[in-house]
Amino acid sequence: MKRENRIQGLKSKTTTDKIILYAGIGVAILAVIVFALFMYSKSLSDDVKNSTMSLEQMANIASNNNQNAQSASTEIGKSVEESSKELDTTNETNTINTTNVENSAKENRTNNQTNTTTNSTKSNHTANVTTNTKETKQEQKKELSFERPVEGEMVREYAKDNLIYSATLEEWTTHMGIDIKADKTTVVKAAEAGTVKSIKNDPRYGLTIVIEHEDNFQTVYSNLLTSEFVVEGEKVEKGQSIGTVGNTAVFEIADEPHLHFEMLKDSLPVDPSIYIK
Repeated sequence: MKRENRIQGLKSKTTTDKIILYAGIGVAILAVIVFALFMYSKSLSDDVKNSTMSLEQMANIASNNNQNAQSASTEIGKSVEESSKELDTTNETNTINTTNVENSAKENRTNNQTNTTTNSTKSNHTANVTTNTKETKQEQKKELSFERPVEGEMVREYAKDNLIYSATLEEWTTHMGIDIKADKTTVVKAAEAGTVKSIKNDPRYGLTIVIEHEDNFQTVYSNLLTSEFVVEGEKVEKGQSIGTVGNTAVFEIADEPHLHFEMLKDSLPVDPSIYIK
């Protein structure tokens, strides 16, 4: 009996503890709900106050906006007009810039055309000048003429293809120049302008001066007594004194004093009597 009573007492105690636990949980949940409702109510109250303040502020702002509406509208209108003017001005400026660019492009094209024409003219002028220079040089070469280096009688002619008698050698031989009779110490002159190529003692024709001329001509003055008027490399003018007549040519020593005169064209002997006047 005691054991059964003890068991019943434990069951009763357990049931009581569960009821107390459930009641505590219920009270806690209820407290949370009440607290949540309280906070929600306070939040609604604050929102209502804030909404009321916002309405009042909106009313004030609306009143101020009504007072400034006209001026704001005017200012906006002015701003719009100014913006339109600025846009018009910008468009005009862009139009002007475009016009300037087009004009600049036209000027550049014109300048390029002018430069091209000028360059072409210069090229043509240069070509003409070059052509004229060449023609002038050719004319100058054509105008090349030789004069007698001394005045006197021609005592022996040019003989390349036929033989003439040499009193000195006592035989018939060729003669690649002409002999012009002149007294000793007679001044010998350059037959044409040129440059003194050499002054030498030729073993056959004695003291000899060679002058180079344009168009590959050379003149040779032999049987000289002196060559004191010129030096090798000197430029001489037509008719300038270059030496004096002598009798130094071994191959012609038996002849009377004279100038032995030769001419070469492209290093080949030619008849001087064809060229000298």
